[in-house]
Amino acid sequence: MDFNMKKLASDAGIFFTRAVQFTEEKFGQAEKTELDAHFENLLARADSTKNWTERILRQTEVLLQPNPSARVEEFLYEKLDRKVPSRVTNGELLAQYMAEAASELGPSTPYGKTLIKVSEAEKRLGAAERDFIHTASLSFLTPLRNFLEGDWKTISKERRLLQNRRLDLDACKARLKKAKAAEAKATLWNDEVDKAEQELRVAQTEFDRQAEVTRLLLEGISSTHVNHLRCLHEFVKSQTTYYAQCYRHMLDLQKQLGRFPGTFVGTTEPASPPLSSTSPTTTAATMPVVPTGAALAPPEEAALCLEEVAPPASGTRKARVLYDYEAADSSELALLADELITVYSLPGMDPDWLIGERGNKKGKVPVTYLELLS
Repeated sequence: MDFNMKKLASDAGIFFTRAVQFTEEKFGQAEKTELDAHFENLLARADSTKNWTERILRQTEVLLQPNPSARVEEFLYEKLDRKVPSRVTNGELLAQYMAEAASELGPSTPYGKTLIKVSEAEKRLGAAERDFIHTASLSFLTPLRNFLEGDWKTISKERRLLQNRRLDLDACKARLKKAKAAEAKATLWNDEVDKAEQELRVAQTEFDRQAEVTRLLLEGISSTHVNHLRCLHEFVKSQTTYYAQCYRHMLDLQKQLGRFPGTFVGTTEPASPPLSSTSPTTTAATMPVVPTGAALAPPEEAALCLEEVAPPASGTRKARVLYDYEAADSSELALLADELITVYSLPGMDPDWLIGERGNKKGKVPVTYLELLS
């Protein structure tokens, strides 16, 4: 009991001494040991890493789960070390509503059939979103959280210890200074100065040891950056996969809707220019829009015989294929992204289509899948 009381009294005395030293430093009444410039740079770099990691983490959470209530629920489940329940995505919910609407309004009507097709696509989009959220959480969010809840807490703990050791060191310096001043006035014995010098040596040793431990941890921030860089690449990869899946699902849906009678798909506006171009005479579509095909083609084109087609006298043009395209029938030419083909138009053709040639193969190709070269 007496030992515990003495320890508590000693701890209280140390805390009081540190508080006095800290207060006097703030008012400029005490000297403060400054860390070297390299150490200060390490501290600033660590603080910046922590702050930006927190901001990136929070915003990525918002990106993956825009609903704040759902984010709070997931946070509580994680803190309670319980599995987060599966949640229906917005796309899957929309798919459910569309399927129910088609069932009630008539699945055999043009509107009902279209609702069913769109519902199936939205369901696939929802599943792709679920996979993306799961992959991004594991490969990106989890490492960021591990840093903040693990490495950063260790760094913060050692920094607090260093701050305490620094306060103890400066307090010892102040006591030695006062002891020497008192000795000069012959009010203290020499052993008081010796005691103060011994305490200073101990405090200096403890400060140096703690400074080295903290320095090593701070230098480890470079390894943290390397790890976060790898995780960032994984996040970009998963996001690329997700958007590629979405693009394929919507492209398939658009092609299916284009074959439905009475379905309005496509655009009468000219294709948008690309975001970046190496030549002012180059035109391209930023997003492929599948034309509606023969159902909307003029009578002249519907009767077009590909075997009899010949390039016009005005000449042909080269075109680079922007996206893969699967031919819907024998009158169309299948395309592979990045290949070069020869294209030309014929009188009476739908403006959304061109005749494409590749070797001895020939067929109609959608303009929005091409980058026309000068």
